Parts: sequence; structure tokens; C-alpha cells
Amino acid sequence: MSKRPNPEMTDQDNPEWTEADFAKAVTFDKLPASLKKTLSSRTRGPQKAPTKQLLSVRYSPEVVASFKATGAGWQSRMDAALKDWLKTHDPKKIRA
Repeated sequence: MSKRPNPEMTDQDNPEWTEADFAKAVTFDKLPASLKKTLSSRTRGPQKAPTKQLLSVRYSPEVVASFKATGAGWQSRMDAALKDWLKTHDPKKIRA
């Protein structure tokens, strides 16, 4: 197997680091204070239109295992399944 990079996949503006690049690198705590302040103050802003609500909920192990077994995105599939269920059921009429 060739270790040479595929020229079509190489970003000329952001080349792969060499041993020399790694040797010059410093950890965050060794950066100048002004740069640390700039990098630390960069945070992601609030969502422009929050689409989901964060909450904590408990499900039975078999429900969680079934959805997790479907792989990445299982939370979105669980959300879709609940939305689908709501189309034909009224939660106010359900007794646990």
C-alpha cells in the first residue's frame, strides 16, 4: 500500500504536517496570553432558531438498546418514531 498522499485529496492551502512542524508546535498553555485570550473567547453563539429542547428522560433498557443498535443517529430516529406515534395517539389519554 502506498503511503504517498493522493494529489487530488491534498489541500495546498493546508498541507499535512511534517516532523519539523510537529517539533515547532507548542501546547495551549505555552501560547502568548493575547492569543490564549482570543482563542478562549471564541464561542459558538446561540442557535438562531432552536429546533429541539434539551431534557432528561428515562427509557427502558430494551427500548434504548433497540434504537442504539441502529447505529449513529439513533436519537433522531427515536424522535421520528415518537413524532409518528403522536400522529395517531393523544398523550393526554394515555395512562402509565
